Amino acid sequence: MSATHALIDLKTALQQRILGQPELIESLMLALLADGHLLVEGAPGLAKTTAIKALAEGLDGQFQRIQFTPDLMPSDITGSDIYRAEEHRFEFNPGPIFANLVLADEINRAPAKVQSALLEAMSERQVSVGNQTYPLEQPFLVMATQNPIEHEGTYPLPEAQLDRFLMKVSLDYPDVQTERQVLELARQQEAHHEQSLPRLSLTAVLEARQALNDIHVAEAVSDYIVHLVDASRRPEQYDSDLEGLVDFGASPRGTIALDRCARALAWLEGESFITPEHVQRVAPRILGHRLVLSLSAQAAGWDGPKAVDRLLAIVPVA
Repeated sequence: MSATHALIDLKTALQQRILGQPELIESLMLALLADGHLLVEGAPGLAKTTAIKALAEGLDGQFQRIQFTPDLMPSDITGSDIYRAEEHRFEFNPGPIFANLVLADEINRAPAKVQSALLEAMSERQVSVGNQTYPLEQPFLVMATQNPIEHEGTYPLPEAQLDRFLMKVSLDYPDVQTERQVLELARQQEAHHEQSLPRLSLTAVLEARQALNDIHVAEAVSDYIVHLVDASRRPEQYDSDLEGLVDFGASPRGTIALDRCARALAWLEGESFITPEHVQRVAPRILGHRLVLSLSAQAAGWDGPKAVDRLLAIVPVA
């Protein structure tokens, strides 16, 4: 079976396992393909943990879950040097970050030093302990979660760290019909009637990442991506009514993320080229958390995704 069919089969199986959250499943697959990380925000019980555990079940790799708490130490994530008295030497004991899939649960509950240790692993695909640097295995994906309804004892992620996440997804409650299906699925799981997921090798994931380079991007689409990011920095030049909307727009990392995720989406759908529609579908998840809106815009009810939706409406498609 080709890498394309294997990934599509896995995506379909995940959607049957995780009901009512198609954007979350698609974002996980895109992050896996585009070699990035995912930030998920939602109330408890919306299948955030279940989704990445299901992906780990369908991936022939290692999975680790890290529960972030205010007393967590950087070494609890990275690992530390252990002294072997009988051998008179130090030996590195790897931490839970040394896995292919890592769930950073409630990441905003950890202090800055812990977030910094995770940031190095996410950005550089390596961990530094003492004078030694240890590379992480590929593929490597971090899915971090945030609970938006609790702020007691939390440490908001700084903008520089938010920019390291390829995408951010905000989850909402399912509708009544979907919740009924969730109830039926839960009963099947209790009765052990749940179907197993197809297994995907790590080699297939790496091959799929290479295949993204074969996806054609026309000059007009590249111009559209660049102008969309430029509009996030200077929206008043595209619509005078948006003057004072943002203090800081998306970085060039956002431009690259738009390109990679649009190509990954096209590849998942069996296309050999990307269209402006591919860019538009992923843009709110990629640019929304990268915008720093002005205080007046926030007071007027604007947020990142809403601002991106407005930019999509005003930036012309070449």
